[in-house]
Amino acid sequence: MKSLSQLSNAERRFILHWGEMGTKWGINRTVAQVHALLYLSPEPLNAEQIQAVLEVARSNVSTSLKELQGWGIVRLVHLPGDRRDHFESLKDVWEMFRIVVDERKRREFDPTMAVLRECIAEAEKDATTGGYSEDRLREMHNFLATTAGWYATFRGWPTSVLKRFFGMGDKARKLLGLTSE
Repeated sequence: MKSLSQLSNAERRFILHWGEMGTKWGINRTVAQVHALLYLSPEPLNAEQIQAVLEVARSNVSTSLKELQGWGIVRLVHLPGDRRDHFESLKDVWEMFRIVVDERKRREFDPTMAVLRECIAEAEKDATTGGYSEDRLREMHNFLATTAGWYATFRGWPTSVLKRFFGMGDKARKLLGLTSE
């Protein structure tokens, strides 16, 4: 198995960039790099191989693999004749996108909706909460509820429809009667 320095420039750049982007999305750098490596790997890798390529501690690899499995974008694979656990990433980027958005919704969006509902209920009972604040809370809740409804619709679309929808670009603007400015 290659080390990070032995990978092609494109592979190395992608893995390092994915790690950097992960930190911007609130994901640990090593978790993102493990995911990138598995995504690029044509065959499942074991933890020792991942550790050797990324040149990180075994404990970081183990923790990263558990987190990625928890998200559902990496799975455990058993290879015939090898007792070690191997891991592979989902290769379908559209399904990966769905899973990541589902998880972000569950971890971030849903709790925010619940807090907003509680805050609105409190604001309705508490005369010290100003009408402006209550209106802001309701507007945020309505926005998130609309977004959640849209997401629930889009989540059920087959990949072929998603690809066509996202590929529409300016055709969607024209369909909605919007003109380019």
